Amino acid sequence: MSALEHVVLAEPPVTPAPLALALAPRPEPVVDEERAAFQAAVVEAEAAVAESRYEDAIAALAGRPVPAAAHPDLALGALFAESWARMYLGDLRTALERGERARAIAEGPLFNDCDRAESLYRLGCVQVKLNAIAAATSLFTLALELAERSGLPCDRLRAEIYEWRSRCYQRRRDFEAARQDVERALELAQAVGDEHVAAHAHFRASVIAERTGQVLLARFYAENAMTLYERCGDRVNTGRLLNNLGGLTFLLGKPDEAKAHLKQAVAVALDTGSDADAAQAINSLAQVHLRTGEPEPAERHARHALELLGGREDFVDEIGNAQLVLGRALLAQGRHDEAAGCFERADVTFGRLDSTSHRAAAWMAQGDLAAARGDKDAALERFRAAAEALQDFHF
Repeated sequence: MSALEHVVLAEPPVTPAPLALALAPRPEPVVDEERAAFQAAVVEAEAAVAESRYEDAIAALAGRPVPAAAHPDLALGALFAESWARMYLGDLRTALERGERARAIAEGPLFNDCDRAESLYRLGCVQVKLNAIAAATSLFTLALELAERSGLPCDRLRAEIYEWRSRCYQRRRDFEAARQDVERALELAQAVGDEHVAAHAHFRASVIAERTGQVLLARFYAENAMTLYERCGDRVNTGRLLNNLGGLTFLLGKPDEAKAHLKQAVAVALDTGSDADAAQAINSLAQVHLRTGEPEPAERHARHALELLGGREDFVDEIGNAQLVLGRALLAQGRHDEAAGCFERADVTFGRLDSTSHRAAAWMAQGDLAAARGDKDAALERFRAAAEALQDFHF
């Protein structure tokens, strides 16, 4: 996430005083205490966001009315920081409202196209978390147009926009467009020498490579991202990378090494206070147990992941995945009715995503359940639905 470059309000020019006035005692300069106090709060909030201390960011701004009329530059910084913090804490509706207010302020004459591009970018990120992928894609595209025509040095911001837009293309299974955006993000991040943004781009490139079956390439990008995150001191994203490395290591046929990565990911997530990240790693651990013929611990871990996730609107995909893993663990134990309930809930959960592949996974699970019950016609119908949903031509 880019740090806000505040637009400093111009001060009136100082007119030399006549000699008689110059020799007279000068009054003490008037200090705008309100502005100074709010500016200190914004700086504190931005620093907290940069360190992923999102609750601290919100606390720094709590109880302070946003001075949009008197100090629009500080108001924009405050809204940016609060929106980002609330987005990562799962308070998406408030994050969206703060983002919309920031967008309105950025339209004012004090700001330039680069500021407006950043407001659209941040609003797009909230839309991604809300699974409004089409809206997010449009916002990112418009943000890029504004940034590029601004004529201002904003390559870091452009890199971030490309990285987030690639997530949208990935969700829509347009992996070539996603890959192209990640490559642009990497080029821009390297051009400005920003290792943190480069780490995000390597992380995204790893995910795209895994989704397209290039597991070794995915591990290469993940290890690069891990090195950069560690160099930047970003423990939150280091924990997330450990989760992904655990999954990739399992796909490469090393289940014991995968479990070690995932347990470390859980420890880092809990240490940094991120229950949602811990839940994702615990659910990955459940997947490994399930695929190595251990349905009981898989069931236990999947249930734990669901408890930690609660009803987080920004983790709908992970909730659905945990429901799917739990259902398959129950199916492996012959508990068909319980498994059926889990698969139905997973299908409903995935229905909230703009992702065909997620729903197809739920239908495949329902097909496996029907086959286990001996209902071949129902199994065939579910398998066919999944296959038709995933095919990329229809005539």
